[in-house]
Parts: sequence; structure tokens; C-alpha cells
Amino acid sequence: MKHLRLLVLLHLFTIPLSTLGVQPNSADSSTPASTAPPVSSVTEPLSLSASPENGMLEYRPPPTEYARAKAYSNARYRHFFINNLYAFLVLLALLRWRIAPWLRNLAERVSARRPVQLLIFAPAILLMIGVLGLPSDIWDHWLERGFGLSAQTWASWSSDWITNQVVTLIVGTLLVGLLYAVIRHSPRRWWFYFWLSSIPLFLAAFFLKPLVVDPLFYTFRPLAGAHPALVHEIQKVAIRGRIEIPPERMFIMNASSKTTEMDAYVTGFGASKRVVVWDTMIRRATMPETLFVFGHEMGHYVLLHIPKEIACDDAIVLVLLFVGYRLTLSMLARWKTQWGIRDLGDWASFPMLFLLISLLAFLATPAFNAVSRHFEHEADRYGLEVIHGIVPDANQVAVGYFEKSGEVNLSDPDPNWFIKTWFYDHPTRPERVHFAATYNPWAQGEEPRYVK
Repeated sequence: MKHLRLLVLLHLFTIPLSTLGVQPNSADSSTPASTAPPVSSVTEPLSLSASPENGMLEYRPPPTEYARAKAYSNARYRHFFINNLYAFLVLLALLRWRIAPWLRNLAERVSARRPVQLLIFAPAILLMIGVLGLPSDIWDHWLERGFGLSAQTWASWSSDWITNQVVTLIVGTLLVGLLYAVIRHSPRRWWFYFWLSSIPLFLAAFFLKPLVVDPLFYTFRPLAGAHPALVHEIQKVAIRGRIEIPPERMFIMNASSKTTEMDAYVTGFGASKRVVVWDTMIRRATMPETLFVFGHEMGHYVLLHIPKEIACDDAIVLVLLFVGYRLTLSMLARWKTQWGIRDLGDWASFPMLFLLISLLAFLATPAFNAVSRHFEHEADRYGLEVIHGIVPDANQVAVGYFEKSGEVNLSDPDPNWFIKTWFYDHPTRPERVHFAATYNPWAQGEEPRYVK
């Protein structure tokens, strides 16, 4: 579900378009440690009878892993705030040095036609922002490699970074054109019309992502060819959840080329809807654990979390845009001459808008995370319910998966409330383990909430 929030924010330019690529789903399941065995084969059979040997109630990684997880988590938290500060300083520098007015003047000298100006100005300013942000990107990848969390070489990472920039230039140029067309059409209500017009673009992006964007970063093969038994079991879970996903919509992804993280997900909608299982999941997880993860992801669709989260996030986005509109009036009145901006409809105002909305979105991070955590918790509940009766000892299977993935992912074993608020769009690992271990309405003779 993390992809939903990031895609909703796309039209605000508050995050890099690299998030369109397949990435880990939560702060609680970041890329795992190098202690994981290499994934050299994904054809080993999965055992349906495998389950944790002892009943666990709380998340307790071994002392060595606890120390490594805390060290990595603390470093990642520092990276987050430092990288955001750096990004804001980059945009301020662009304003102070009047880079955007220079690019605007260049575009206007080339042509008086706005579409031509757009094709000159937007790619140039977006590429400049991307290149100036490269130190942060390198620092983050260096951190993951330093902790042994990334299986991706620098050459492969560089190739992905270039691909991300190409996607950014294409999609970003379209969005910049839309933004300024709306501003020039309605200088006082652009914030509402831009928000409204961006919704169908987001839906189109969500539909096309598994078909166009994901294959730029990973290879997808039919799951039925390599693991027919897994497809058979997944279909059992899908049928119980009253969702139809034919075998030709199930794929295996070569995640091991870049990470050792375990994951599976459902993505797209309509003709693009599909199940994707990472090869690392097949290699490291048992079949019951894989079915639980699939049940969790399926829950987002069955419980309509996707449209609900889109609605909640877009409501927050609308507020951010309105506040941004009000603040732009004050900023232009005070600094437009100093920054070389004629008015809000001037191409040169883009760094100011980017800075302002990025800052507001950063401050709204806890709100976005709170929405996501609620839906992720309910998806955990659904996952437990939908595999109940299909997977023996479903609660301990889920606990075992969270324990196993938490240790290899170096998940923070005891995040405080501030860390949870700012970094967790999923429940924390201790919360997920405790809930998986204790949620058992059947034992009390109660009806489960979602899967009867």
C-alpha cells in the first residue's frame, strides 16, 4: 500500500519518481541483511506443513541482531531528516541563484509557444533537481550496502537511477504542463482544479505501473511454470476471499537481483491486476508464510483499501494544496523580485512551488502514515482470517514470518512513538508480532470480522 501514497503524491512533485519502481512496502520491512543465504535457485519445493516450532507472543530478535537492527534503524532515521533538509536547501539555492528565471528566459528566446517552452524548461529543471539530489541517493545506497542490506551492484544501481530520471522527465514534464495550464487558467482556484485533474492521471499511473514501469526494473515470469503447487494454494486463498485471479495473472519477480527481502503483492486493477511473488520469498519463506503474505495483500483489494486510502490521502493532499496556495501569495509578495519571478503563472515559480508543497507534505508525513497504518493493520487481520483453516496454526505461521523477516530485514525492535509517527506506514514489528500471536476470535466463539 505504500505505493498508493507515493503515487498520490506524484502530482505534487514531493517525492522522486523512482518510487514508481518496485520498492519495499514499509519502514518495518526494509531491505534485509546480508546474513540471508544467496538466492541461487527458486525451484525448491515449498512445504505446506512447515510452521514455527514454539509459540511466540512478542518480537525478540537475538542480541546480535538487535544491536545491528538498532544501528541500522538509527542511521536510516538520520538519513531521512538530513536528506529532506538537503533537498530543501537545494531548492532554496535554485531560488537564490535564480536558476529557474535563467531557464525560463532561455525557453522564451527559443520560442514564444508555451508547449515548446515547456519541453525546454521542465526537463531541464527536473533533471537539475535530480542531479543535485544524487548525493542523497548515493548516501542511502551506501548505507544499505554498508549494512549488507542491498544485493545490487553500483553499476546496476546507476542504471536504475538513470531509468528513474528518464521516467521523471517524461511524467514530470506532463505534470508541470498541467500545473501551469491550470494556474494560468484560474490563478485563484488552481489548487482545486489541479488536484481534481490529477486524480485520473494517478489512476492511469496505477493501472500502467505493473505493465510499463515495473518491468523497467525487474523481470517477471509466469508463476505457474516454476511453482504450480504454489499457484494452486494461492487460488485456494483467493477463492476463500471471493476474489478471482487466474493463473496467467500470477508472476514471479527476480527481486534477488537487487535485494534479499521477502515479499509478495497484488497490484494494478482491471486488466492490469496481478499477483507478484518475489523469488526471495519463495526461497526463504515456507508456503504457509507465503500464503499469509498473499492473504494480507489480497485484503487490501477485498476490503477496498485502495480506493479508501486514495480518498483519505487525496483529502490530505487537497488541504496541502490549499495551504500552499495561501502561502504562495505571501511568498510572492515578499520575494518575487529577489527570485526573478513575474507571477505564479511564470515558469520560474516552479522551484518555489516545489519547495513549498514538499515542505508541507513533509510536515504531513505523520498523517499519511497514520492512514496507512490503519489499513495495514486491518490487512494483517484479514490475512490471518483468510488462511484460517487452510494453513495449520495460522497465527504462529504469521508470527514466524514476522520474526524471520524482521531479523533479516533489521527491523527496529523497539521504535518509540516519535519514530513510529514519522517513519512507520505499517504497524511496528513488535505490534504486528503481538497481534498475530493473540488474534483468535475462533477460540472465544466469536465471529471473525471479515472472512466468515
